[in-house]
Amino acid sequence: MAARRYRIEFKPSAEKALDKLSADLQKRVVRAIELLADDPRPPGVVKMAGDDNLWRVRVGSFRVVYEIHDDLLVVMVLRVGHRRDVYRG
Repeated sequence: MAARRYRIEFKPSAEKALDKLSADLQKRVVRAIELLADDPRPPGVVKMAGDDNLWRVRVGSFRVVYEIHDDLLVVMVLRVGHRRDVYRG
């Protein structure tokens, strides 16, 4: 049986935030996001308190906050940002 692959989707604001990062950092963050297609709950991922469906993954001092929709096989990236800013709003 083939492994299920998740489709990665971006909230427009997350895509904008990603576009603003330096090229090197952008590559590292995109690589981490791409890995979520094969395993949306990799080792080191943290389930965020207060919401059943919010997860986050670290990329250096940056964070990617996302939702997993197992029924649709979709990982929705909600926020990309520095750890001091990503949890606001």
